[in-house]
Amino acid sequence: MKNCAILRVQCPDRRGLDAALADFIYRANGNILHFEQHQVAESNLYLARIEWDIADTKIDLKEFPRLFTPLADQFGMKWQLSFSNDRLRVAIFVSKYDHCLVDLLYRWHTGELACDISIIVSNHSDARRLADFYGIPFHLIAVTKENKLEAERRQRELLEQSQIDLIVLARYMQILSLDFVRRYPQRIINIHHSFLPAFVGAKPYHQAFNRGVKVLGATAHYVTEALDDGPIIEQDVVRISHRDSVEDLVQKGRELEKVALSRAVAWHLANRILLYGNKTVIFD
Repeated sequence: MKNCAILRVQCPDRRGLDAALADFIYRANGNILHFEQHQVAESNLYLARIEWDIADTKIDLKEFPRLFTPLADQFGMKWQLSFSNDRLRVAIFVSKYDHCLVDLLYRWHTGELACDISIIVSNHSDARRLADFYGIPFHLIAVTKENKLEAERRQRELLEQSQIDLIVLARYMQILSLDFVRRYPQRIINIHHSFLPAFVGAKPYHQAFNRGVKVLGATAHYVTEALDDGPIIEQDVVRISHRDSVEDLVQKGRELEKVALSRAVAWHLANRILLYGNKTVIFD
């Protein structure tokens, strides 16, 4: 697999941006493989993702920040550089429901998710068998109202020791504190059911059944201080019939949740997501 550089850029929109970026890479002898850009007209905002082959590049990529800064300053760019062979270190948080965890582990095992799943953290022991099967360290940290701060302190220690880049909440049924969330900006992805109306509390699919919903949904998003109101990465829906039982809704909802979460994680790992405000652009 080629090692490619991936540059993500956002700045005020103006003429010449595509040409300037392409020219910079051309002068570095890079071969552009993908160049995707989007203009947000109402905000006069330009967003772009450029991926190029670095095999024959003429510049030392360690010097990229110094060499690119003059162009970035000229256009007022915010930018990030990454590489396709980077493997982020991932921690998965899970409670009792393991369908999302199973899906992530299978996709990781088959190479579909290019990352290193370094640890699995849970407030229940149910997922230990899966961690043992895949040879991933499992950490059981019980969480109660009385020990929540101490539990999060132990979780943060684990994340730091394992040098975690991304945290995936694979149906982790605990609310993270604002202090915890602020330590990992744009580095926590969550999955939750999303209905209209929204059903909060226990047994959302039972509530949906009792209300006779016609559509089920699932939303994967970044976790922010607004918790479930963070930038949306992926959503999926399925229609519901009057013939569907509660068990059917649960099964269909779980299928949506695991697929939406895996897509969101894959896009994050591939550096395909750009954030602006509380929105995302996904160059998929």
